[in-house]
Amino acid sequence: MKTRIAVIFLILIIHAFSVKSQINWTSDGTAYTLFKNGDIVKVDVKSGKESYVIKKEALIPAGESSPLDVQSFDYSNDNSKILLFANTAKVWRRNTKGDYWILDLNKNSLYQLGKTLPSQSLMFAKFSPDSRYVAYVSLHNIYVEDVASGNIRKLTMDGTRKLINGTFDWVYEEEFDCRDGFRWSPDSRSIAFWQIDAREVRDFYMINNTDSFYSKIIPVEYPIVGESPSPAKIGVIALSNGFIRWMNFEGDPRQHYITRMEWSANNELIVQRLDRKQQESKLIYCNTNDGSIKTFWAEGDDVWIDLNTDNPVGWNWVNKGQDFLWVSEKDGWRHIYKISRDGKSVTDITKGNYDIKEIKSIDEANNFVYFTASPYNATQLYLYRVKINNPKDKPELVSQKPESGTHGYDISPGAKFAFHSFSNHNTPRVSEWVSLPDNKPVDASKSIANNIKTSNLYDVEFIKVTTEDGITLDAWINKPENFDPAKKYPVVFYVYGEPASSTTQDIFGRQTNFLYKGNMRKDGYIQVAIDNRGTPVLKGAAWRKAIYKKNGIINIRDMAMGAKKILELPYMDNSRVAVWGWSGGGSSTLNLLFQYPDVFQTGISIAPVTSLFTYDNIYTERYMGLPSENMDNYIKGSALTYAKNLNGNLLLIHGTGDDNVHYSNAELLINELIKYKKNFSFMPYPNRDHSINDSPATREHLSMIYTDFLKKNCPPGAK
Repeated sequence: MKTRIAVIFLILIIHAFSVKSQINWTSDGTAYTLFKNGDIVKVDVKSGKESYVIKKEALIPAGESSPLDVQSFDYSNDNSKILLFANTAKVWRRNTKGDYWILDLNKNSLYQLGKTLPSQSLMFAKFSPDSRYVAYVSLHNIYVEDVASGNIRKLTMDGTRKLINGTFDWVYEEEFDCRDGFRWSPDSRSIAFWQIDAREVRDFYMINNTDSFYSKIIPVEYPIVGESPSPAKIGVIALSNGFIRWMNFEGDPRQHYITRMEWSANNELIVQRLDRKQQESKLIYCNTNDGSIKTFWAEGDDVWIDLNTDNPVGWNWVNKGQDFLWVSEKDGWRHIYKISRDGKSVTDITKGNYDIKEIKSIDEANNFVYFTASPYNATQLYLYRVKINNPKDKPELVSQKPESGTHGYDISPGAKFAFHSFSNHNTPRVSEWVSLPDNKPVDASKSIANNIKTSNLYDVEFIKVTTEDGITLDAWINKPENFDPAKKYPVVFYVYGEPASSTTQDIFGRQTNFLYKGNMRKDGYIQVAIDNRGTPVLKGAAWRKAIYKKNGIINIRDMAMGAKKILELPYMDNSRVAVWGWSGGGSSTLNLLFQYPDVFQTGISIAPVTSLFTYDNIYTERYMGLPSENMDNYIKGSALTYAKNLNGNLLLIHGTGDDNVHYSNAELLINELIKYKKNFSFMPYPNRDHSINDSPATREHLSMIYTDFLKKNCPPGAK
């Protein structure tokens, strides 16, 4: 129901176009490394030549017969050692804990870090800048290990499940994308870290009934909307004596969030702090010698501040540290600003009535910042660049104009090369390596231009729909095979509707149904998606923030009115209309089915938030305000309020082990439907999480019941 709560498997498609690097670039930006047949190989971008970095034989620990299954690795700054991350395990969403090993290239030796600590417990290990130490988190405490001697020191002593040092609680991770919670100082003498105090946050208890005959309670520190945030502190540990200096932030820590923190100099930190309502953002310098702080730049909004999430670990310093780049919506559009170190000079370098999506790279040598945007079509995405120190120049389009759709870029350090990918609704994904700043293919024979092909898998039409409220919405229609406009076809709407995701991006594969068992086009279904106000598309802050305090209200009306308009098309069968969605989309499905029975007869709702009062505080308060200040709209925006209106066919699906949207949401709705004697179908998945995808069998079963219910209640085929 929030950032990365959009439908899980469509996100796999989006990841190809994500800001987060999927390529292990070398530090000079001319090559990349990859795992190949157990070896680590370096590939020169220009020549394509491969060379071994590490052969798998070097990854076999003493006494073992097989090499480590390495997930990722990193070099020490002196390039003499490699830090290897293996035997990984998931923490909520990602595999961020496991075992760390060091491969000493000079001694040709392999040894494990943290040997005295529990197996598979180390998190976010990283070399100190001087390459002498490695710091890591284990069991909520920070440790440092001397690389030469293997001596391990415990730097924090008070860590528990709810007093968390160097990493984060559930809600910080989920909503602010905060995971790695400590930073080495540039001089390697100290470590700055977050401490999250969740001791006052109540646990939500999940119950595992499947792994033994006695149930097991799984507690999760989960602050629901209306509960105060966990207090967050920033401390700096001196390696010389272990002393921790705490930064002296003003105000009640239970009414603030600390969302970003990095070193700005040897004895100074730079921090972003939000108030609880997320309407005021302050950038603050912290003096690590005495803990004093100084706010040097701030912005406010009557709704929410869109979090600067381009780089959760790192700060975009330019001009030898005299300025930095920051993304803000303070003028109504998402723009890149160059801000002087003292905060006194602020320059909009992407000025104009358009949004940037994200910063992709900074090329100081050529005075460029690269970013993605789409000024003329919010369903698409292109790469642009602008001069950092000459903002009078208009942004320059880097992506090729004939290739209309969605362009993704993973740009090397120094912006010398990029991996460029492209697709649109009828063009399968193609990719190429390009050089920068000239944007020429490294190998013309493997260029996108020479390998692009269209597909006949879909018959997709992108349209704009103007509702009776005068709101123009983006939508697409995917028609069946052998489409006959003289006939009428059943219609299946895919919805999301909340500020975390869009459903109408012009990307290949987004216009089909990953849960349907079979081929919807062959079976004679029309598929449709609409993006309402409040979705995070590049149409300006006013569009995105129209949903403020009206989640579950304005977005639902936009989708319903858009659907009504689309269903006026003569080939749409208004007696066979279904809607489905997952998570926030599951909530939208319920609201649409309950509130607009004249439009939708069938709904499939997966893992929905049924009451806005049950979800976490960071997400819900950001978009709805505090419950005490917006009680009526909390009730009006909750699907639970309208359960009594159910007249159509409902299939409700939920995993009982969902730590994100809790299973209690399903039980609250079931109670309400029972109260009003409503007939419905329900499928609980024992101990499955939010993705309901723990095994192929689970996904196969979900697909089966989804398809059977849809075919039974919204029969396929033309009439």
